Formats: sequence, C-alpha cells, structure tokens
Amino acid sequence: MAGVVRDVSDTARWVAHYRALEAERPNGILRDPFARRLAGERGRAIARALPKLSLEWMVPVRAKIYDELILEALAAGGVEVVVNLAAGLDARPYRLPLPAGLRWVEIDLPELIAEKARLLADERPRCELERVALDLTRTDELAALLARFTGAEPHVLVVTEGLLAYLDETKVRALAAALHAAPAVRFWIAEAAKPEVLARARRAWGKTLEPAGAAMKFAPASGLDFFTELGFEPRATRSLLEEAERYRREMRFAAVARQVTTWLRGREAWRKLAMYGLLEKA
Repeated sequence: MAGVVRDVSDTARWVAHYRALEAERPNGILRDPFARRLAGERGRAIARALPKLSLEWMVPVRAKIYDELILEALAAGGVEVVVNLAAGLDARPYRLPLPAGLRWVEIDLPELIAEKARLLADERPRCELERVALDLTRTDELAALLARFTGAEPHVLVVTEGLLAYLDETKVRALAAALHAAPAVRFWIAEAAKPEVLARARRAWGKTLEPAGAAMKFAPASGLDFFTELGFEPRATRSLLEEAERYRREMRFAAVARQVTTWLRGREAWRKLAMYGLLEKA
C-alpha cells in the first residue's frame, strides 16, 4: 500500500472521511455538513485502502469529546481566543454554536490551509476566523505567534486534536514549553493514549504511514499525568471508551473487552486507555 498516504496532510483527509460517515448516519452523534466536501475522494480512497480498525467509532467520539470540552471552556468564561494547532480539515468555526466575538485561529501546513480556504470559500464562519500557515515543529515561530495575544485578549485556549500522536516525546515537551511560556495561554485540550493503543495502531498502519513521514510516536505510559510535570493541570477529563459507551458507538465486543480488562487490571486501566483533558496552566 505504498503511496496510499503521501504525507501527514493526507491523514486529515482520512479522518475527515470518518467524520463524514458519522454525519451521514440518521442517528449520528456528530453534525458536520462540511466533512464530506473536505475529505473528498482522496479521503475516501485512503479509508478504503487502509484497515479501518476502530476509526468508524473512534473518530466521531473523539470529535464529540473535543466539541464538548471546547464549548464547556467557552461557557465557563474567560477565553477570548481559540488556537487550533494542526487544525487539518476540522470545521468547528462553521458548525459549532460559537460566540460571534470569539477569535478562532487555525494553524497548519501551507498546502492544507490553502486547500481548506478554497473548499470553504463560500461558507461563513460563526466567529472571527484567521488561518495561519506554519510548521508546528518550529516552536520558535509558534512562540512568536502566541506572543501576539496580549493586552485585551489575555486568555487563549489551545486545541491539539490528533496532533500529539505524530510527534515524538521531545517535540511534545518542546510544544508544551512554548505553550507554557506564552502568557496568554491559559488552557490546552490535549490527548494521551496508552502505549498498547499506539502499538496496535502501528501494527495496522505503520508500514503505510512511516514512509509518508506520518508515523505515530507519542503515547506516554503516564497518560494525561504526563502533562502535569510540564505545568498543566487537568480541569476536566474524558475517557474515549467511556464516552463511546455513553454514545453507543463502541467497538465490537466492547462489553467483553471491558469486563476482561476490568477483571485483570481494574476499571481505571480500561477508562485510561485513551484520555482527553482540558488542561489549565498551573
């Protein structure tokens, strides 16, 4: 399957396809009228070529978790800017009930930023939207961008849906340091899967993703606690598997897997296999 995924930007098209599938279900948990357009035929072709593993339920559940955490953070007050790092083909500024005065900044690679702007050119976002082309591994440039948000815009919420898995631990630490050093950044929504989840994903997709420079690397054994030592404390957390159960979007034989894992390792081991958190700068 060499060449199925050309670069890391193709993973955004791949994921958008699964958001579209959920949005097209009569009882879908996700309303995203833009996902099919954004995924395009390229996203459909990638999904057909690669093992789907748990993506049909995992992608929409993850997106729903992020939706809820974002809206909860905004409802609590004090957030004037949302900075979406590696925004990919996410359409939240167009589909979520956001305050008109909210400033939303999408950051990603130049090709993907241009493609998204073209595909959504005739749509109107629900808030103030800015797009910035930037390679996020250049943390000095990211730090300079974050330094713009001062004075009248003191509180920034950073969103990194689907980004961290593609970074190694050194780069995740560098990103965390840049966010912590930015005075305006107050909140960060991040995710952490356990190493066994990463191992399964690499077995399924590694031979395709690695040649494209999109290898999955980050899965700290400590889960969300990894970020505590970097200066970010969890304020709200969600378990992928618990939310999947709540939304009735679980994997096959989930009840059996949950029972066995709980019996062998405890309920916490099951719920913490993949976690998402609204983190606040300590």
